[in-house]
Amino acid sequence: MHVRISLFLLLFLTVGKTQDTTAITIKSPKKAFALSLVPGLGQVYNGKWIKSALIIGLEVSSFMAWRLNLDRYNNYDSNNFPLRKYRYLEKRNKYAWWMGIIYVYSMIDAVVDSHLHSFDHLMNKPIEIIKNSEEKNEK
Repeated sequence: MHVRISLFLLLFLTVGKTQDTTAITIKSPKKAFALSLVPGLGQVYNGKWIKSALIIGLEVSSFMAWRLNLDRYNNYDSNNFPLRKYRYLEKRNKYAWWMGIIYVYSMIDAVVDSHLHSFDHLMNKPIEIIKNSEEKNEK
């Protein structure tokens, strides 16, 4: 229940934030990677607020599910749970894998987004302007 409330609040708070597509800045992939060591910060650096909230929410949800199954596995003998004990161990391991997968995905996504940050702006320019600016850079 707490997971659903926290996810709802995170998504509700980020609805007002829009992704700025008019800014033309070069994003550093190294900085994006360093910030992405904390889940969601790499996406914040790239201006992807909704994606950041989603990643943080998924990480929190996975952690809470992992913790719940760990507690049920450890306290199985003193309570009456609907599943067998080994199922809680399997579910705990599954959520541990999900935490790792989401974490690695968020790092890769932050680096790729920083590389492609100026792609839309570049594609909207006429080819002649791009060629002229490349020729000036070569000289």
